[in-house]
Amino acid sequence: MGKSIKIKKGLDIRLIGEAEKVTVSPDSVDSVVIRPTDFHALVPKCLVNPGDVVKAGTPLFFSKKHPEIQFCSPVSGEVTEVVRGAKRKLMAIRILADKETQYQQANVPSAEGASREELIAALCANGLWPYIRQRPFDVIANPNVAPKAIYISAFDSNPLAPDLDFALQGYGTEFQKGLDVLAKLAPVNLTVHTSRTKSEIFLKAKNVDIHTISGPHPSGNTGVQIHHISPVNKGEVVWTVNPQDVVIIGRLFTENRYNALRVVAITGSEVTRRRYAKAITGVPMRALLSGNLNHENNVRIISGNVLSGTKESIDGNLGFYDSQVTVIPEGYEPELFGWALPGFGKFSLNRSFFSWLMPGKKYTLDTNQHGEERAFVVSGEYEKVFPMNIYPVYLLKSILANDIERMEQLGIYEVAPEDFALCEFVCTSKIETQSIVRKGLDFVMSETE
Repeated sequence: MGKSIKIKKGLDIRLIGEAEKVTVSPDSVDSVVIRPTDFHALVPKCLVNPGDVVKAGTPLFFSKKHPEIQFCSPVSGEVTEVVRGAKRKLMAIRILADKETQYQQANVPSAEGASREELIAALCANGLWPYIRQRPFDVIANPNVAPKAIYISAFDSNPLAPDLDFALQGYGTEFQKGLDVLAKLAPVNLTVHTSRTKSEIFLKAKNVDIHTISGPHPSGNTGVQIHHISPVNKGEVVWTVNPQDVVIIGRLFTENRYNALRVVAITGSEVTRRRYAKAITGVPMRALLSGNLNHENNVRIISGNVLSGTKESIDGNLGFYDSQVTVIPEGYEPELFGWALPGFGKFSLNRSFFSWLMPGKKYTLDTNQHGEERAFVVSGEYEKVFPMNIYPVYLLKSILANDIERMEQLGIYEVAPEDFALCEFVCTSKIETQSIVRKGLDFVMSETE
């Protein structure tokens, strides 16, 4: 029986720029880029060289720590560049894409009759395993460690996030097949929102425990859902998968090929035509945004959402895990006496401006931080938006002190950087909380594994 969870702490950031529920195909894609840097803590080993011809599903590199985990090409074509950084670190692989994708036929067992070990081997060999991530540490899951459960959030509560009910229209069969495969690996928990989730693809899903949750962002974060369903204790492992990635996993067992197509929301106040686009992993930003911006100068292009996405240029590429592109204004110019103005057009959490009198208003926000980083100010702002039974400021301070024992006591195994994104947004001291949490997780992982 699923749990019913009510979140009161949190914050919905109402921005202008939501995608219209229309799906289009982007301009023809000349090339894609796959970046090992999208996979945190991965040490890759390259398998291809410039000039090699690959198909969709051909392995490009693998994990040195877990050689069975392959990372495959999402398109067919010619490898044109293998980019390396300091100490020959593999940074990216660029592939000149064919006009018509040729797929490498996958040798996968029947999902119904295969054993758990056979399914894991098929996912690893065909490039699907990287879609499965684990808590603690928010990294690619270790295929050799059995989790106590798998968690999937059926909605995204981030600002301007894609509507997953709409994005998965027509993919019900693949989604259910993906759930069937995952259910043979561990018990699957699917969380739906009481008011946002309407699709029967989620509400009538089989082989899962369906939980309901209500409340503002970050109710869509799997970390928040895990915390309220069954918290992660020391020594325990859980896996998380995005719904669109469940579809890609399902396709492997329905089409016998690695088909990395996903539906991407093109959002933000600086986008002229805000739509959904069918795109391949690693697609160039220019293919999604060319001719679709109010102007290309003085804008911030983000692969992902405004809270936890990655800054990209127009010549950059969509991140491996991202199903959203956001474009907002850059905030270059400081405001003279901005704090003294009534601020009817400014978003305010604590009634600093009169905009709180208009609770339904949507805003065009830029990247200006309106201040510089300073020491922690004990204001209680973090606690207003952090819906876990964790003391966020004390946890951050224990990370800065490299106190592992204290980190464990304060819940380091439960959190990921995205769980602190709202804390960073409301922070009076402008502290980069997500970066601190990431460093803390890396430190604990290096000391305990």
